[in-house]
Amino acid sequence: MKAPLIQIKNLHISVSTFLPEQLAASASFLEPGAVMPAAPATPACGALTPPAIGEYWVGQGGIYAGRREYPEGPCYVIFAATDVGKHAYGESGTSVGATSNIDGLENTAILVNRDGSHPAADAAYAYTCDGHQDFSLPSIGELNHAWLYIPESFAKEAYWSSSQRSANLAFTMLFADGLQYYGVKGNELRVRPVRRLPIQ
Repeated sequence: MKAPLIQIKNLHISVSTFLPEQLAASASFLEPGAVMPAAPATPACGALTPPAIGEYWVGQGGIYAGRREYPEGPCYVIFAATDVGKHAYGESGTSVGATSNIDGLENTAILVNRDGSHPAADAAYAYTCDGHQDFSLPSIGELNHAWLYIPESFAKEAYWSSSQRSANLAFTMLFADGLQYYGVKGNELRVRPVRRLPIQ
């Protein structure tokens, strides 16, 4: 029988482990000028959890209507729980530039910052609830979103959107059957404010 090529009489293995806080506290093994790796990100404290669609979101000013995509990214959409009366769109015969079908906040900013009378936008913009003062007159897209997800929260009547169609007309949503149409700006229709909350 041949002798083994290598004989091992004693074998010693040493293993050291470091906990993350030990690594951060003892960084002498790094090269001069090296940067410590950043700590892993942790979820933000107080992250919002919305209620079920159609329920009042306590502290957020109204009825939760789900999520929508906006220029700044995805947002929670919250409609006031009640209308703020019937008002005219205003400025009949004048093209006002509030033409976004998506962004009611942008349209409302255009309307309330113009000279002239825009009663529907003014009423929505003035609305406050739960300490929030960032309501606007919904775009036609936002009213369509409400028709899709929370139609029972609205009267079965026509509502003004902030989306202008022409110098004399603006888009409306009829909650009796979901019809999107347009009305003469001087007509007084229902107004329901909306706000949005960026999703963190």
